[in-house]
Amino acid sequence: MRCPLTLTNFWTAVVAWAVLCGCATTTVNVTPSLQTPVCDSAVSALVLWAPQWRQEQKDVPKREAAAEAGLKEFLQTSGCFKNSELRRMSNMTPTVVASEVASANGQWDKVVAITLRELGPVVKLLSSLALIEGGTEVVLQVAEYIPPAEAAIRTFTVHWQNGGPGIIKGVASLPQDMQAALTMGLRPR
Repeated sequence: MRCPLTLTNFWTAVVAWAVLCGCATTTVNVTPSLQTPVCDSAVSALVLWAPQWRQEQKDVPKREAAAEAGLKEFLQTSGCFKNSELRRMSNMTPTVVASEVASANGQWDKVVAITLRELGPVVKLLSSLALIEGGTEVVLQVAEYIPPAEAAIRTFTVHWQNGGPGIIKGVASLPQDMQAALTMGLRPR
């Protein structure tokens, strides 16, 4: 028995394809896993951040503006810390971070250093039956310090991805993607 191609069958097939291929999923990998929350609403924190892009990174100013917007919104709305200050660093060398941690003693209970390694849209062509897979990706390295100690009490990586087959995303969602990655990595209550 053959199924004749009618307009109804065509649109049913298109909708089914869209449902199967156009669903975004979010995955988060924290390495090493099983990290306790960095967030503590009873403490004050100095949050340092710096990008460390790969050499061929495109649209650096837009990505950095999106990262900063996402970081600011996260700190203002998440309840992660009692109070906090966000400070953009030129780099996260041990000397620079140690200097900031030393100067934070007495003023801040905690220093959190976030190195941004990736923030942006991802598109893969011909990687599945959907022909196009895309989404956005955020990769952060997080280090936590308790002043006056200048050595990190822990360091871990957050790799956050949202997307899937048939999904195409641009840069408009990057501040929200940054917030989502911070939420999953720092874990406010």
